[in-house]
Amino acid sequence: MFASAIFLKHRDSLFKSFAGLVACLIALSGCASSRPVVDLPELTTWELRQEVLGSISDWEFKGRIAVKAGDEGFNGKFLWAQTADDFHATVGGPLGIGTVRIEGDDRAFVLTDKDGVETLLIDPETELYDRYGWTIPVSSLRYWALGIPDPHRSAVTELDTAGRLISLEQGNWLVTISRYRDSAGQSLPHTLTAINPDTRVRMVIDTWLFFD
Repeated sequence: MFASAIFLKHRDSLFKSFAGLVACLIALSGCASSRPVVDLPELTTWELRQEVLGSISDWEFKGRIAVKAGDEGFNGKFLWAQTADDFHATVGGPLGIGTVRIEGDDRAFVLTDKDGVETLLIDPETELYDRYGWTIPVSSLRYWALGIPDPHRSAVTELDTAGRLISLEQGNWLVTISRYRDSAGQSLPHTLTAINPDTRVRMVIDTWLFFD
């Protein structure tokens, strides 16, 4: 009886300690994730738009994506988070692909499939197409989503009267931005379509966040 009382007291003490630890971790997690969100400065000219958006290092967007390549394709959710040269993209869709994550920088890309298996991608556009029958423009999408060309490749651009990108030819992709809307205090792409000879990618960006 005495031993049982000691055990119960010890168990209660451990439970309280564990509960306290969990509470601390939740609090710390909340603090770590509450990064300050900022508005963008004025983007009054095309030159300024390229300069400002091309130099932003910490941002993310959430939206929807539709990919079509022949008889293959899917509709799903899309998240892109950028920190300096590092990015983390999550593509979620039906048709058995589950959730696919692509992470990397300017030099290396890692694909994590729905089963958690990681694969190093040397040529991500080609290897995604070989694997799934569709692809997304991984290398340049961080720029196109912001409405500017990839500065590492030559491009042919068309602007609207407000100095915003409405079409772009770069690499083997034709990009059109059919709709802008105000986000973070400025006009940013809302609907974007990228087409190459094999694949059509359409994105609707619902949320933009820029961090201090």
